[in-house]
Amino acid sequence: GYLTAEQMNAVAEYLDLPTIQIYEIATFYSMFQTKEVGRNEVAICTNISCMLRGADEIVNHVEDKLGIKIGESTKNGRVFLKQEEECIAACCGAPAMMVNHKYYENLTKEQVDQILDDLD
Repeated sequence: GYLTAEQMNAVAEYLDLPTIQIYEIATFYSMFQTKEVGRNEVAICTNISCMLRGADEIVNHVEDKLGIKIGESTKNGRVFLKQEEECIAACCGAPAMMVNHKYYENLTKEQVDQILDDLD
């Protein structure tokens, strides 16, 4: 679920690259995690299209429902609420979110509740 320093060092050695280059990649891309996080990744788009269609309300609702803030995991390790996503390229279906890399669009609070309740 996440990259350890030992793993990143091993990749750098294997590819014969400076370790910093591997760390830069691992911390730049939102698909990589460098600390232990919940097993289900939830990313809510907060870019302009989604924001104008209620993404802020969705974020607040999810934070309240899960009892965590953006960037945190639930205490039971079930859900990781990723840092706010700049864009997930689902503007026509705003507001949108990705859960474990699956897209959900035209979200309502009720739909979000169902999606989160169905997670393992």
